[in-house]
Amino acid sequence: MIKHTHDGITHTHRHDDEPQTHSHSHTHTKAVLNRLARAIGHMNAVRGMVEQGRDCSEVLIQLAAVRSAINRTCEVILKDHLEHCVVDAINTGDMEALEKLKRAVELLMK
Repeated sequence: MIKHTHDGITHTHRHDDEPQTHSHSHTHTKAVLNRLARAIGHMNAVRGMVEQGRDCSEVLIQLAAVRSAINRTCEVILKDHLEHCVVDAINTGDMEALEKLKRAVELLMK
């Protein structure tokens, strides 16, 4: 295991025959948790609205808020990943991490 720190974040890597691992503390964890809480709140509101038989237009507006909250959460996570994980993957030649990002972005864009 190789450990190093940059910008106050500890990174741990394995450089042997096993698949490389990459772990660190995300710098935007609090923002992600706040955004997820917001999305969960919107989803609970949607559920309540459906249970109450509320107008479809109102439900759709609330669902738009859910989608927006999730999209903003994705942006924060992607930014953090690019700034830390991808930079580190490039510096260490970890092509597997780059391929994982490519697959994740492809799924995210569907």
